[in-house]
Amino acid sequence: MPRKETPLGGGDGPLLEFAAGLRQLRRSAGSPPYRKLAERAHYSISTLSSAASGLRLPTLAVTLAYVSACGGDPQEWERRWRETAGRLGGQRTGPGTAQETQAPPPYAGLRPFREQDAQWFFGREQLVEELVGRLARQRFIVLLGASGSGKSSLLRAGLAPALRPSAAPVLLTPGPRPLEECAVRLGALAGLAPGGLYRELREDPENLGRVLRQTAARSGGPGGPAVLIVDQFEEIFTLCQDGCERGRFIEALVAAADRPGGCRVVLGVRADFYAHCTRDSALVEAMREAQVPLGPMSPDELRRAVVKPAQRAGLTVEGALLATLTAQAHGRAGVLPLLSHALLETWHRRRGNLLTLAGLEAVGGIEGALVKSAEAFYTSLDAEQRGAARRLLLRLTAPGVGTEDTKRRMTHGELEKDAVTVAVVERAAAARLVSLDEDRIEITHETLISSWPRLREWLSADRDQRRAHHRLTEAAEVWAAAGEDAGALYRGARLQEARRLAEADDVGLSAREQAFLGASIAAEAAEIRSAARRTRRLRVLLATLGLMTVLATVATVLSVRANREITRQRNDAVALNAAAAATRTYAADPETAVQLALAAYRLRPRRTTRDALLSTLMTTWAAHRAEAYTLDVSDDGALLAVGSRDHTVSLWDIRDPGRPVRAGTVTGHTEAVHAVALSPGRRILATAGADRTVRLWDAARPVRPAALSVLTGPGGGVHSVAFSPTAACSPAATGTAR
Repeated sequence: MPRKETPLGGGDGPLLEFAAGLRQLRRSAGSPPYRKLAERAHYSISTLSSAASGLRLPTLAVTLAYVSACGGDPQEWERRWRETAGRLGGQRTGPGTAQETQAPPPYAGLRPFREQDAQWFFGREQLVEELVGRLARQRFIVLLGASGSGKSSLLRAGLAPALRPSAAPVLLTPGPRPLEECAVRLGALAGLAPGGLYRELREDPENLGRVLRQTAARSGGPGGPAVLIVDQFEEIFTLCQDGCERGRFIEALVAAADRPGGCRVVLGVRADFYAHCTRDSALVEAMREAQVPLGPMSPDELRRAVVKPAQRAGLTVEGALLATLTAQAHGRAGVLPLLSHALLETWHRRRGNLLTLAGLEAVGGIEGALVKSAEAFYTSLDAEQRGAARRLLLRLTAPGVGTEDTKRRMTHGELEKDAVTVAVVERAAAARLVSLDEDRIEITHETLISSWPRLREWLSADRDQRRAHHRLTEAAEVWAAAGEDAGALYRGARLQEARRLAEADDVGLSAREQAFLGASIAAEAAEIRSAARRTRRLRVLLATLGLMTVLATVATVLSVRANREITRQRNDAVALNAAAAATRTYAADPETAVQLALAAYRLRPRRTTRDALLSTLMTTWAAHRAEAYTLDVSDDGALLAVGSRDHTVSLWDIRDPGRPVRAGTVTGHTEAVHAVALSPGRRILATAGADRTVRLWDAARPVRPAALSVLTGPGGGVHSVAFSPTAACSPAATGTAR
């Protein structure tokens, strides 16, 4: 069974006629269910059913999709749609958008009132007069108010037009680079190059006052003081990541207002960012007597804000509607965007020139109007468009740190250029959820962030991921602004975080972000390859160095060994030569022969050198005609006894070792003397030899030693004799024979 439609309301207005025509077309097609129409038209059931509800003129795109699904003539219905839009006082143009041109709406909706909307701005007249009066007395003012309290509208549509007769106001919003934004804005007004002006402001913030005065003079102003109005000042904390730029901007604002006869500076600051402002000492000092709080509207101000724009547009506000709006908005500081949006939606559903309570209730009241508009926008999208809408709105929101989330402006270059995203942006702009200008896109008002449950759910899903995405966006912008400098690319932990972000299903990276991430990944890969090459080179170098160290060590060891061998061979040769020389020269120069033999023995203590040394020692003195076999020295070192093969024992006075003197000669043995011994006290001399006898001699007078006795007991030659320790008292001796 086809779904029964709600009967159209009474009357015969163009909107009801158009809706009735659509219903007749559906009946002519056999009354297909809206489910079937939705499958054919690729719009939701609620969107198609509301097109024929008679409550609101559908968009041209929805109308043509409805007609095509029912088999109607699209060209005929496009003509009828434009005719109906003209009769309603507004012609909707553009792909899927609706914009009144013949009768512009008297309410701004979610977006703030602009300076060109001053004719529709009511309710804050008293506060505007107060601000103008304070600017005549002081040069620095800070307007503080909650989000949605109407700060931007007050500054743009209230204060700026009120200053025009006597001053030259310049209005800007800081954005991510406030000093650069200031240079661009003032450069355009003063006819100066923004780049040079930006460098001047960064080098010396006091130049801001001079440029403001130049701007006022070149713009043909009335000659009054230049006034700089900075709306949404909190963006220097939410969007600006450069602490140096933020500090310079604040310093420039304070300096511009401090100079005598200088400029006027007005800041619009969200109240929850007041603590952020107190972190700068210069700003705190400037704000001390400059704060103007902006609270909720009084009932009379609310009445004027509702009624006066309608009266100026030739409309009438129903009493019940006014009472309801005043009651719902009274005492609520952040309700003004919701109120303005509800009034705009009610204006779309007006009955002739009457704004009714029924129209307000149809959109869900103050609280439900924005949610209903946002949900209607979202549900009218297909699955692919919904994903694009989610990514778009998340990009347009900056996550708060200790504060509420704020809106964020993005450039058209950051926006994807595919047909789906472009269509979503156009539909969001048509629903007044986002605002577009030549350069940027932004959410119409931050009230959308706090009031739309679906968006709040998206924002709270993964705040860390969103912060990482915003950091990636800002880094990509810096990289592009720096001419794609490799030094601005991600590395390390930030690159890993961006990689995880790119792999997430619900995060869509823009072309610039993808290019930035791709360049970062390529740079990292190049660095890894370079590091690997360096590591390989280092390993080869270390291996080569180790091998060279081993080779050098081996060469050193071999060299030392070879040197030692050469030294040994040289010493052997020198020692042998010295020993031979000692043997040859002992007869002519005994002393030199001994020295040569001793040097040879010390140089190379071998048998050959030892024999040479002994030979020279034994033959140095010409004590015997044959070899000396034995010797002994008295215990006082004064007397030397030497036994020889010539059967004699020579006695020498060696008290002067350098000049020994022969003291006497002992004769009596018939064979060679092999052993001699002097008793302690050198009184007794014992001699023994090959003649098998041991003879004792009185050596008290070495000149004439006297024989004491002859011992003939040994059966063979005697080769050693020695005195007992008591030999000094008695002439006893011991000997050995062989």
